[in-house]
Parts: sequence; structure tokens; C-alpha cells
Amino acid sequence: MSHFEKVTFEQWRDDCGVRGLPDAELREWFDAIRLPQQGTAGSAGCDFFMPFNLNFEAGSTFRIATGVRWVTDAEEPGDRDKVLLIMPRSGLGFKYGIRLSNTVGVIDADYCDADNQGHIIISMVNPSNKTIELPEGKAFAQGIVVKYEIPEGAGSDESRRGGFGSTGR
Repeated sequence: MSHFEKVTFEQWRDDCGVRGLPDAELREWFDAIRLPQQGTAGSAGCDFFMPFNLNFEAGSTFRIATGVRWVTDAEEPGDRDKVLLIMPRSGLGFKYGIRLSNTVGVIDADYCDADNQGHIIISMVNPSNKTIELPEGKAFAQGIVVKYEIPEGAGSDESRRGGFGSTGR
């Protein structure tokens, strides 16, 4: 069975993009990170929550280091034929047009084995002419686990080496 867990503090600190703050203050932010959760019992997706306050400037792009990784169990039958799809929360998209830079994030089952500990970093675009406040703890994206099938003859025996965006390099 797959599950969410935090990456190490060191990995999050290196990826979060915040410079000049003491580790003790960054550690408080890291400790407050919430793992993704369903909003309701009928929700298909699990909400990702803001790890810090962000004034998302109009017309800008921002990378959010979630502090979270999605872990699958290679020994569990069926776990390697799942993918985690990341999308913005519908309210942010509908109200403000906020979207992911890559439209939909695809987190492969073996991404948790990547050099960056499988850290899910979500890049979002604010195409509106308004600065949008995203407070710490606000749900801003959602992940949906989906089963998939590889067509016969299209499989690969290659192992993942790098992190985000490394497949095929």
C-alpha cells in the first residue's frame, strides 16, 4: 500500500528556496508540514497544504517545496502500476486561473527512490492580475493515485537515477 511521508529536514531546507533564515526557524516550518489528506470521505484526491505563507504575485511562477514524498512498496502486488497525479485545487483554478507550470504533475512509483528522496515540488503559475494570499496550512493542490497499464512491448527495464524531470536524461 502506498503512503505519504516527509522528506528529511535537510532535503526540504535545500529545496525550499528560502535563504538567510536560521535552521531553527526553518525547522519550525518543516515540523508544521502536514501530510496530504482527503478533504472529505468522498474526495478522490488528497490535499497538499502550504508549508509557509505566500503572497503569490500576479503573473508569477513559484515552486513550492511540499516536504512530502509518495512512497510505494515494490514488493506489494500492484503498487508499481500506480501513479500519483498532482493538480491544483479546483477553487484556485476556477477563481484565479492558478495552474501547475507543467499542467499535471506525474509522480511515478519509482520517484520515491530518486536522488532528492522523491521530494514533491509543485510549480504553480498565477496568470491573474491579482496577488493571491496562500496562507500556511491552506490546501493548494491535490494528488490522485491512479492505476495504469503499460502496453505490451512498451515496457522498460531502466532504473531511475535522478530526481524531478530526470527520466530520459
